[in-house]
Amino acid sequence: MISRKAETFKLRASGLAVPALALLMVPFVTLLFLTPWSDFHLAYGDSHAVVVSLGLSLVSVGLIVVLGLPVTFWLAKTSSRWRNIVEVLVLIPLLTPPLAMGILLVSVYGPYGSVGEILSAIGMTLNNNAPAFVLAQIYGALPYFILSARGALEAVPEDVEEAGKTLGASPFQVFIRLTLPLASRGIAAGVAIAWVRAIGEFGIVMVFCYFPQGIPVKMFINLQNDGVTSVYSLLWILLMVTLPLPLPMWLLLRTKKQTVHYS
Repeated sequence: MISRKAETFKLRASGLAVPALALLMVPFVTLLFLTPWSDFHLAYGDSHAVVVSLGLSLVSVGLIVVLGLPVTFWLAKTSSRWRNIVEVLVLIPLLTPPLAMGILLVSVYGPYGSVGEILSAIGMTLNNNAPAFVLAQIYGALPYFILSARGALEAVPEDVEEAGKTLGASPFQVFIRLTLPLASRGIAAGVAIAWVRAIGEFGIVMVFCYFPQGIPVKMFINLQNDGVTSVYSLLWILLMVTLPLPLPMWLLLRTKKQTVHYS
């Protein structure tokens, strides 16, 4: 009797989920019909925007992994009283609206910012150039990588790491040979999320680094100049370079969890 009631509740719940799922999918289904497939082409400058986004986003994600892994590992393994403070420091950029974050970066790294003046004195600038573009993407995506990959490192059993140390492995060897391989799928998912956040970042990049123009900024310019119909082609390019990475990673992680559950 109880089992039948539970099944009835699940059936009703699934029916109630339909409006939300339909709401989420309507824009993408609509895009299929609105795209002028017979005249599918990129506007002037779109190809350059694609190259800029792909090339500099790869650099950004590489730096995000290098910068983020030590913080992620420390948060996952430490029992320090400073842990909560570090977590807040990671969350502040993530919770700050992108427009505000862009203004903050201009105030710090711009030509008249505190750090910007120091850089100008040694002949360097961080404004409207490739390094500024990469920096803007790092601020937009680094917190997401840290929070995503942290869960994977926390899930690595401590007894496995202790066993490695007992066998004579150094902490670095344990990290490279045991911790990273066991957490590799979760870390890869973090990289995928960082990739999506970096290549799709608009607000921070728009304010801090208008040039060189990546895909999001170029889409906004096309939208302002020629209307919404002019951005469909570039929008498809953006979707094609972002979604194929995180979606398979999510499915892979789901498969892994189900395998562990049933075993």
